[in-house]
Amino acid sequence: MTVTPSGPETPRSGTVALIGRPNAGKSTLLNALLGDKVAIVSARPQTTRNRIIGVLTEARGQAVIFDLPGVHLPKHKMNARMMQEVHSALEEVDLVLHLVDASEPWGGGESFLFDLLSTVAPPVVGVLTKIDLVRPKQALLPLIAAYRERRPEATVVPISAIEGDGLGGLLDEVFAGLPEGEPLYPADVTTTQTERFFIAEVVREKLLERTRNELPYTTGVVVDFLEESERLLRVDAVIYVERASQKGIVIGKGGRMIKEVGQAARLDLEKLLGIRMFLELHVKVHPRWRDDVRVLRDMEPGAAMIDEGLWRVDDDEPET
Repeated sequence: MTVTPSGPETPRSGTVALIGRPNAGKSTLLNALLGDKVAIVSARPQTTRNRIIGVLTEARGQAVIFDLPGVHLPKHKMNARMMQEVHSALEEVDLVLHLVDASEPWGGGESFLFDLLSTVAPPVVGVLTKIDLVRPKQALLPLIAAYRERRPEATVVPISAIEGDGLGGLLDEVFAGLPEGEPLYPADVTTTQTERFFIAEVVREKLLERTRNELPYTTGVVVDFLEESERLLRVDAVIYVERASQKGIVIGKGGRMIKEVGQAARLDLEKLLGIRMFLELHVKVHPRWRDDVRVLRDMEPGAAMIDEGLWRVDDDEPET
């Protein structure tokens, strides 16, 4: 009997949304899947404020992954925009990964997410995150059962993005759930966010690491100027705060805090971008920046204008 060898499988390509409560581990998972840093990570909830897009290309296809803001009750225009990103993504993606922190009890916020996902069209895969923090491992079994009780038809994949556990099985589920089709982006693309946006995000990450609970959710970063020469990247960035007392915290005694933030961000960015950098940080008090449409627009991933290496933003002063 002659067996005809099967040809290569048709590649699968499509979009995937990472959705979950704040601090469920979405950005950590995105970075782990890509093997590259495209999203900032912090132990603080609501770190992700925009839709961060990562692109994973393999021989079997391409997954365009949306790292979405954590689902929460919006209290400012900034938060309302964050939730608009979530609802918009759920209407357009091919697959949803619902991330649930396995190391924390499930509360009303998780119930809200289950209810929200019960109405979406794309298939949903349950992802139990941070299983490296669950002891003993048998404690995962009732969590899997509890998830399946809420969504009987869903596949549930336990993972640890930090340890890499379960990521292979999760990717199998992702590509199995994507439609057949050609890649949406070139194979060498790992993210669609601009360099200007990424620099601002890394500065914000370093600030969050060092201020901890001193600045709840009252800081934002905008890159005002970015110019790249052959050997040096020059950047001016503004850190927005809401009160003068917060400005003092960001600057620190004798300028120590802002110097530490700038140095840590510069070293990280030089490594990630592969170029020497001159980074200058300024602090600006704007009591209502989270409700200022112009400031929020400048913080969006695609807000920059590119012209022969110069990345420009709106020069208007925010309303005060």
